[in-house]
Amino acid sequence: MEEWLGRVDYWHWWILAGVMLLIEVMAPSFYFLWLSLAAAAVGFVMLLIPDLDWQYQIIIFSGLSVISIALFRRYQGRNPVVTDQPALNRRGEQYIGRTFTLQEPITNRVGVLRVDDTTWRISGDDLPAGTHVVVVGTDGVILKIQRHDG
Repeated sequence: MEEWLGRVDYWHWWILAGVMLLIEVMAPSFYFLWLSLAAAAVGFVMLLIPDLDWQYQIIIFSGLSVISIALFRRYQGRNPVVTDQPALNRRGEQYIGRTFTLQEPITNRVGVLRVDDTTWRISGDDLPAGTHVVVVGTDGVILKIQRHDG
């Protein structure tokens, strides 16, 4: 195996970079992008220093991968994505503030609520069927509701 690893050339790293870039395109997560850039950088280092041992190549690749991902996560934390639909992938939060009528009573602080074509578990004070309620929050996939006095 060491004989094969000793023959790694710059274009091997560029092929690896291309494969990782294709993975990023097919399954966007931004992590394979940084791994791809690290592999391309090792390819450039190999172009400049063709006799670099494979152990150093792996160390450079690993170090650049960790550093680039850490810098990206830091940047992403300081610059969150601004969107006009912040609750797009959090369906329960989309219902906060909306008013519904209970089809079934809430007993022991647990019930179900039909919203459009979906049935949601709800939690709140015990209330009879027919009561108007408003969604005030979420707890995972459970909607928290209160009686709507209005």
